[in-house]
Amino acid sequence: MKGKVIISVVGGSSARDGELRAAEEVGREIARRGAALVCGGLGGIMEAACRGARTEGGLTVGIIPGADRNAANEYVDIPIATGMGYARNVIVAYAGDAVIAIGGKVGTLSEMAFASIKGTPLISLGSWELDAERLRPARVHRAKTAKEAVEIAFNLLNNSS
Repeated sequence: MKGKVIISVVGGSSARDGELRAAEEVGREIARRGAALVCGGLGGIMEAACRGARTEGGLTVGIIPGADRNAANEYVDIPIATGMGYARNVIVAYAGDAVIAIGGKVGTLSEMAFASIKGTPLISLGSWELDAERLRPARVHRAKTAKEAVEIAFNLLNNSS
């Protein structure tokens, strides 16, 4: 793997309190390991994950659906305005060396699907249940905690290199 490890965090712009706490902890864990965090750059799970990463001095990148980079949440270090709407989900999913999905609705499901298509390690923390038979050879790894989700991601990346 060339350069800094990048972990994409995907999830809804609206989320439950427990999901937001988990996302913030995922962001902190990613930053503690020296990786960059990529997300959709808006609110909810994306903002919570970026906030967590920033509290630990991590680098955050937001792939914004609209044309205005100022729409990014305040914790995004590098906002990238795409003007692509939901099509930017492909970029979010493909940018990460691993993808962690937290909660979410169909936008999150699309990011999970793109990660599976690419063969990117995919970890679910309270997100969509996907049919393992239909995903082959891809796989969704399930985590129960934020720390476990990040641990799984790094273990998968270390075992693939």
